Amino acid sequence: MEGLEKELNDLSVKLEGKTSTEIKTAIESFETKMIEKSKNELNGLKSEMELEIKKVQDHADKLDVKLQEKKAEIKEGDFLQNEIKSNIEAIKAIKKGASFQTKAVGNMTIANVSGSTPKTYNLDIVTLPNQSVNIEDLARPVSADNGTYVFTRELAGEGSIGANTEGSAKSQRDYDFEAIDVTTNFIAGIARYSKKMRNNLSYIVNSIPQLLRRDYYKAENTAFQTLLSAQATASTEIITGKTKAEMLINEIGKLQDADYNETNYIVVKPTDYLSILKTAKDDLAAAVTYDAGILRVAGVQVLKASNWLPANKYYVGDWSRVSKVTTEGLSLEFSETEGSNFVNNNITARIEAQVGFVVEQPSAVIYGDFTAV
Repeated sequence: MEGLEKELNDLSVKLEGKTSTEIKTAIESFETKMIEKSKNELNGLKSEMELEIKKVQDHADKLDVKLQEKKAEIKEGDFLQNEIKSNIEAIKAIKKGASFQTKAVGNMTIANVSGSTPKTYNLDIVTLPNQSVNIEDLARPVSADNGTYVFTRELAGEGSIGANTEGSAKSQRDYDFEAIDVTTNFIAGIARYSKKMRNNLSYIVNSIPQLLRRDYYKAENTAFQTLLSAQATASTEIITGKTKAEMLINEIGKLQDADYNETNYIVVKPTDYLSILKTAKDDLAAAVTYDAGILRVAGVQVLKASNWLPANKYYVGDWSRVSKVTTEGLSLEFSETEGSNFVNNNITARIEAQVGFVVEQPSAVIYGDFTAV
């Protein structure tokens, strides 16, 4: 407060030589005087501030009136004026050296988003199908630890057993046999992929074992079909004047006439399977049945084989006389050190089995053709 230091010095001089009572009275009088003086000065300062604030407010009101007048002059439909109107607040805030941009307003679309947008991934690979029936499903399993399976097949032989009359020599029967060797070989394949693919796309890599097993059985079926068609008995049945169901019934009869009463499966293409369903005559209703999704001809179940069985071909057989020989069962292994995998950061998946196939009794299986004439 202006002059306060001088007032205090004067008070100090006046108090010299005074009694305590006089000093107290002097100080109280000084405080009362200073308080009153402070109030007067504060009131004067307040009045000055209110006056200055009013001046500022009056100036602001004048500016706002001018801005409102400018707004009123802007006409609807004029693109430039609309832009000014839309950005009036930004214009009001402009200072020297500052700038602003205007942008036409429109509907937002996916194009307004830059960069990658969210995606939903199905982690189940949509694979190609497996073959419906594998040849190993029909054959009985046999093991051969050393790679060669040997079985003995009875041949026709000579002589016979017959009635014997008194005093005459008995009939003599001569049996012949043949030892058959079945060699097992590897059916195998590999798939190679990078470690980065395994780490980044594990859901794809995890499907590789399933795909390898599917393709292994396709290869095995192809190899076994070559042996099966060559070793089975060729049919002498013709389709002229007969339906496919009637042909199959005749084949079953031939096998049972030859004492193969365990005829258990007929194998056809899916198209022939459906053809039998469509063309079975009324008089075959008892022989051709379809129940719970199972087609039977003369009581023998019909199976659908897809790619490994050629078109129009069929098998009718006692499949207990057909064997799949295994030296080393199906295995799936992975290696990071095979070949150049270690230096190239690759992984090799290998699937393989050492197997063989044989129709131990060719007359037990008939291989026919629906188009034979």
